[in-house]
Formats: sequence, C-alpha cells, structure tokens
Amino acid sequence: MTKTKQMDEPAGKMRKGALTVAQINADELTFLANRFWAPDTADSHEPYNPAIVEEIYRREICESRYSMRRIMMLEFSQYLENYLWPNYRGDVATRAHLMSIVVMLNEKFREKVEVWKVFNVNGEQFPEFFQHVLEACLEESAVSEYNMREQTSLLVFLNHCFNSMEVELCRNQAKRLVSLAMWSCLQPKRRDQELKEIPEWRKFWKKLQKRDKPDQKQKLEWERHFLQNLTIKFMHILESIPGEGPVCEESVRYCERFLEFLIDLEALLPTRRFFNTVMDDCHVVVRCSMAPLLQRDEGNLFAQRWTVRLHPKLIQRQLTEPECLELDLLSPGIFVRHQNAFERNFGH
Repeated sequence: MTKTKQMDEPAGKMRKGALTVAQINADELTFLANRFWAPDTADSHEPYNPAIVEEIYRREICESRYSMRRIMMLEFSQYLENYLWPNYRGDVATRAHLMSIVVMLNEKFREKVEVWKVFNVNGEQFPEFFQHVLEACLEESAVSEYNMREQTSLLVFLNHCFNSMEVELCRNQAKRLVSLAMWSCLQPKRRDQELKEIPEWRKFWKKLQKRDKPDQKQKLEWERHFLQNLTIKFMHILESIPGEGPVCEESVRYCERFLEFLIDLEALLPTRRFFNTVMDDCHVVVRCSMAPLLQRDEGNLFAQRWTVRLHPKLIQRQLTEPECLELDLLSPGIFVRHQNAFERNFGH
C-alpha cells in the first residue's frame, strides 16, 4: 500500500486515533487491498469481485458503526479510486456499492484532500451515480440506527456537492435542483405572488413551461420537487422524536446535519435564490421551533445550529429565551418576508 502515515513522534506522543505503519501493514484490509486494488501489486490483482464490496461494506463500515479508523484504513489503501469507482456501473450497482462510494467520498472531504479528481476516470457514470444518491435520499424507511446512518451519510455528501458548485461535474447535476423551475412545487397562488414581484422571472417561467418536453415531464417534475420532498422528510423525522423517553441518536444526528444543510443552502446565492421561497412555503421555521427535540438535552447542538444570522434590529435589546427560540432559525431571506410581524412583536 502506498498511502501510509510516517510517525515521527514517539509512540506515547502520537496523535490519538492515528494509525501506525505497523498497524496498517498487519491489518486484514492491507492483505485484501494487495489482492484486489493496491497500486503496488497491480500486476497480480485478482479480477473485480462485487462480493468483496458487499463484504467490506457490511463488516468494515456497517458492523463497525462507521468506525473512523476502519474508514481511514480503506482510504489509505485507495479503495475508492482503485476499486469502487472504476468498477461502478449505475445499471448494476448495488446499494452497498453506492453507499461505499458515498462514505469514502465523505472521508476525503473530512480529511480535506482532493476529491473530484477521482471522477477523471469513469466520469460518464457520475450523472447516474448522483441520481441514485438523490433517490436514496428520499427513500421511506423505518427509523433505525442502520437506516439513519445511511441517510445521514447521503445527506452529508449531498451538502458537499452543493458546496462544490465551482466544480463543473458537480454543478451540472446540482444546479437543476435549485433553479427557478423548482417553484413548480409551490401552490399556484403563492407562485404567482412571487413571480408578480419580479417580472423578469415571470418571463423565464413562461419560457420554461414552453421548453418542457412531454416525454421528460415526469423526470423534470421529480427533480423540481426533490428539495421540497427532502425537507418534508426531514420535518417528519424531526417531529417523530418524542419530547421524553428513548430516542434514536442517529435520528438526532440526521436532524443536526439537515439543519447544517439548510444553513449552507441559504448561505450560497446560487442555491438560496429560489430555495428560500420553497423553505418558507414548507413552514420550516415554525415547525422547527415547535419540535420536541428542542426540549431534550440531546437537542442542544440542534438548537445551537439553528442560529444563522439575525437582523440588527432584533438584537438591539436582550431577548427572552422563547423569543430567541422563535428567531434563531431565521435566515436573512426569511426574516425579510416576516419583518413587519417580528418588529411588532419584538421591536421598540
């Protein structure tokens, strides 16, 4: 294996969680990598075996509860770039193959290493891969640790994609989800009201209606409703968390990550321009402020993350805790929409 960390410090002073060269060389994954994908043994690799992907996902990722050390080992071995992605075919790929790629991409983002060059090879498969990720994000499944870990991983990757709009490969797939066309998910009266405020957008809207081809209508409508449906799914998960009693920790983590996702979408001009209205139409602010999770100790991080940015007029005086809870989730765009009401309630 070529990607190993050289430890210059004494063993007692090594960074906690770091892998030593001896540990890497003795690990079972190293022997597996040498058989199938390690660059140093390229001349003697065995043929691609999809069962290996299934086994690694089950044993090293799922059963280890997404252990960072096991995922780091896979990253060191160049599992993604030398085995997972070159052998990905959208028409035959299994869920384990899809999720393995997502997990390994998230690890690259976590380690802050180059990500998108992986797709220089087999890049024609990326659109289908991205579509499968979107479909997996909307799957309805029972709330369990296993399912919610998968959903959180998918959401984290999706957020990375929206935060990488400068990359053409990513932009070509993500931009269609946040264009003016997504307003087709709004109620007609609400949409007409929004279009009336900006006549230029009304012109674009009419052109979009004429441009749509009948044979693509179902696919286009699915894409245009994606973020709305994903937001609704999030709110259902959030509202399923009880105010007291047992709770699935992975559900809480999903909600925390989703709030981070919303904040990032609101922070980027290309994504917030039209999504802001959809988020408002879903009543995200009101429903989050009423979520039982806010009353639980497990909801502390969720409550902290929903503080985005407040209008200066609303922080001129000390707000009470209930007022803060009601205001914390407001993004600049949503605040403008409700400015008069909040100034009546909280203004001087």
